[in-house]
Amino acid sequence: MALLEKVTEQSANMWGPSIVGYDSYCYTDESGKTGEVPLSGFVIRGRELVFYLSVDSEPQKTLLSGLGKYKMGKSCLYFKQLVDLDLSILEQLIRGSITELRQRCG
Repeated sequence: MALLEKVTEQSANMWGPSIVGYDSYCYTDESGKTGEVPLSGFVIRGRELVFYLSVDSEPQKTLLSGLGKYKMGKSCLYFKQLVDLDLSILEQLIRGSITELRQRCG
């Protein structure tokens, strides 16, 4: 939470019963559906922690190689413990994700 508050300069807000989110952005998908989601955030899913990140750019993808032990979905970074990750790289990924989302979605 401290890392996300530092990077986003926002306080945490609950999005539903389990997602801890910071800031927000509006999106429109390919079908025209619109919605609002956290700009960054995390959730605990079973035995894994999940960060919501955009890693579409090459610089973001390159950073993943030094991150540590994780699995990556479309926009979800799954890991077991923070000690499994390089926190300086995680911070760079979060900052890059926010930049990408703001450029893409305004």
